[in-house]
Amino acid sequence: MSIKVSGPALTKVDRTNAKYSFLKDTHQRIAVKDPLTWGAEAAAEAAVRLNWVNLPEDSINLRAEVDAIAEKFAGFDRVILCGMGGSSLAPEVLAKTFKRELLIIDSTDPNYLNHFVAGDLSKTVVVASSKSGSTIETASQRAFFQELLESAGLIAKDHIVFVTDPGSPLDLETRAAGFTVINADPHVGGRYSALSAFGIVPSVLAGIDIWKVAQDALQAKQDFIASDEVILDVAYLLSEVAGQYLAFTDTGSDLPGLSDWIEQLIAESTGKNGKGRLPVVAESVIAASIGGAFTISFAEANADLNVIAPLGAHFIFWEWVTALVSAAISVDPFNQPNVTEAKEQTTALLTEWTASGQTHIPGRTADATVGSVEIFGSGSSVVESLRKAIADMKSDGYIAIMAYLDRKDDVQLEELRSLLAAASGRPTTFGWGPRFLHSTGQFHKAGQPNGTFIQITGEVDCDFKIPGRDFTFATLLAAQALGDGRALSKRQYPLLNLHLKNRSAGIAEILKAARAL
Repeated sequence: MSIKVSGPALTKVDRTNAKYSFLKDTHQRIAVKDPLTWGAEAAAEAAVRLNWVNLPEDSINLRAEVDAIAEKFAGFDRVILCGMGGSSLAPEVLAKTFKRELLIIDSTDPNYLNHFVAGDLSKTVVVASSKSGSTIETASQRAFFQELLESAGLIAKDHIVFVTDPGSPLDLETRAAGFTVINADPHVGGRYSALSAFGIVPSVLAGIDIWKVAQDALQAKQDFIASDEVILDVAYLLSEVAGQYLAFTDTGSDLPGLSDWIEQLIAESTGKNGKGRLPVVAESVIAASIGGAFTISFAEANADLNVIAPLGAHFIFWEWVTALVSAAISVDPFNQPNVTEAKEQTTALLTEWTASGQTHIPGRTADATVGSVEIFGSGSSVVESLRKAIADMKSDGYIAIMAYLDRKDDVQLEELRSLLAAASGRPTTFGWGPRFLHSTGQFHKAGQPNGTFIQITGEVDCDFKIPGRDFTFATLLAAQALGDGRALSKRQYPLLNLHLKNRSAGIAEILKAARAL
């Protein structure tokens, strides 16, 4: 078998259970792409979202077209990928695993964007990935880099590759303008697209042997179709034994970033109708186990479940497991209504601000200001605010840290996850905004209603105008944070916003406060 599983949780698998039989039947229905697998209400969506099942076999059909693109850009040594969610997470884990440089632009924070302005643009190829082209982050990033190239005296169409669905507005526009365009399968959803053009194109340009990855996926699929025990055992554990919290760790494995990819896949697929499975990305098995979460490792570890496989095998295995678990808990794995909600809230704020003639982000009055941190919520100090947030948690709840900052320069803030998990004794997630809006953001609003939310925003050191828009990246970032806050507040979920007047100093103050809890 190409996939090896171990761990004490396997003793809890009951293959005589009716739910195990249900999973076996579901497994067979997925293999033949039966759109009724998730019920009649989900059938219409499923009917146009099931081609991921065949990507291990079908992805090779793209090879000639992708190789031609790679040849066209053979002299380029810097690859920038503009994409969100499924368009960026799989390429990122591929680049980390194979130790290739791929610059991921999955943020609207101008501080983060500023890292990628420098560099030899004449040797840079930009991959803009979006199914429709309407994703505001990717559209803004694409416009920014296109103008940057043109301002440098370069011809944009000689430096940008577009990956999009056939016939999409982006497809029609860019083809007409003479850009290089490759179409993805429109019957594959974003978070199931690792082995589609969205994963393949940037990987090949970065020098990754994606075809070997696809071969590993095909071998894994053939294995679990021929012998279904491993995949059914894992699906049974996640749907019938694990409960709400699934804690993943990459530590000890050679697959850095795999947990982040799985986080989006599971959270966005299952988090709806007041139920789901919330992935927690943790630093170790011990850290993952806080709050009684079901722990999963990708190495030979002491987790509840250890899953060892090549990266390609993991891609198809977890997509399939997620589809099985979704059926077991009666949710449609292919829709994401609350991702759309977050987008609508952002658009509403941008419309309000531009309609009133504002040229900058409206000022807000903090409930308290301590040092470099403005507090919007309860508490006269950061320590007091964090203590209050923990005290007000539901006994079965979780904490979600949402950082609308620079995930490169502000990376030290990630320590807050382990500090709050230890202080609260509850599962705690950490997400960089706005990318988590395309991941756990769906779960936050439609999964189990037991989250406590800590939003961290900050002043910017620079800003950039978005070509063709009446607002800047800093304004867009603020609208995304405040819009998501509106969506959470509408549900009366506990929400604390800590705003950093100075990012470096503010992060140090927050971490100091968290250590004192």
